Amino acid sequence: MDTNFISMDKTNTHSLDDTLALMRDLRARCEWDAAQTHESLRPYLIEEAHELDEAIRLGEDKLVREELGDVLLQVLFHSVLAEERGAFSFAEMADALITKMKGRHPHLYGEGAKEPWERMKSRQRKSIGEGLPAGLPALHRAHRLQDRAAGVGFDWPDVEGPAAKVEEELSEVRAELEKSPPPKAGTPPVFDERHFALEAELGDLLFAVVNLCRKAGVHASIALDKANAKFERRFQMIEKMAAARGIDVPHAGLEKLDALWDEAKRAELSG
Repeated sequence: MDTNFISMDKTNTHSLDDTLALMRDLRARCEWDAAQTHESLRPYLIEEAHELDEAIRLGEDKLVREELGDVLLQVLFHSVLAEERGAFSFAEMADALITKMKGRHPHLYGEGAKEPWERMKSRQRKSIGEGLPAGLPALHRAHRLQDRAAGVGFDWPDVEGPAAKVEEELSEVRAELEKSPPPKAGTPPVFDERHFALEAELGDLLFAVVNLCRKAGVHASIALDKANAKFERRFQMIEKMAAARGIDVPHAGLEKLDALWDEAKRAELSG
C-alpha cells in the first residue's frame, strides 16, 4: 500500500473519501487501531462527544473544528469495523441516513404533507421510551419523553399550564417537607418511607420544571449547565475576595458569604 496515498500538504482539500481511506490504512498498519473493536471504542465515542459539546459551549471555532474531526474519526472507525465484519459498508450507512432524512421531510422529498417528526415516529414505536438510550442523562431523557408525548397531542397549548404545574408541584414539596423535615446538617439521611415520599415529590417538581423549560423553548440541560458555570464563576470570585481580605470561607458564616455573593454578582453584571 502506498504510504503517501493522502498528501499532508495544507493547500490540499481532502474529501470524506480521503478520511475513510485513512481509517482503512490505519486499521491495516497501526497495531493499536488494528486491535480495536466496537466495544473497546465505546468510551472514546462518549468522551469525544463530551469534548465537542464543551467546545461548542466555549464558542471556540478552532476547537469545534478539531473536536468535530475527532467525532468523525469515531464514526469512520465504527463504519470500517462494520465493513470488515461484512455487516454493512460506509455507502450503505450513508444510504440509510439519506433515506431516513428524506422520510422525515416528505413535504420536501415526496408527495407527503408536512407533519411533526414525533407524530410520524409515534406510529413506529411500541412505547414512549422505545429507542431512548438507557444511559441518557435524566434531564435530557425527561425532555425527550415530553417531546414524544407532545408529538401525539399530550401537551399544554402555552407556558401557562407548565408554569402552574411547577407551582403545584412546589406546594406539594413544601407540604411533604412540613411532614418530614430534612435531617440536620451533618446528620445522615434516613432512607424510610418519608424520605422516598419527599424524593418522589421533588422528582415531580424537577420533571415539571423540565416541561416548563421545554415549552418555553429552552433545553433544561443547557440551562442548568449555564447556571452551573455562573455559580462556579461567582463563587470563585467570592473565594478570591475572601482571600484578599483575610476571610476564612469555611468559618465566615452565611451572612458574610451572602454579602460577598451579592458583591460578586454586582461586579459581574457591571463588568
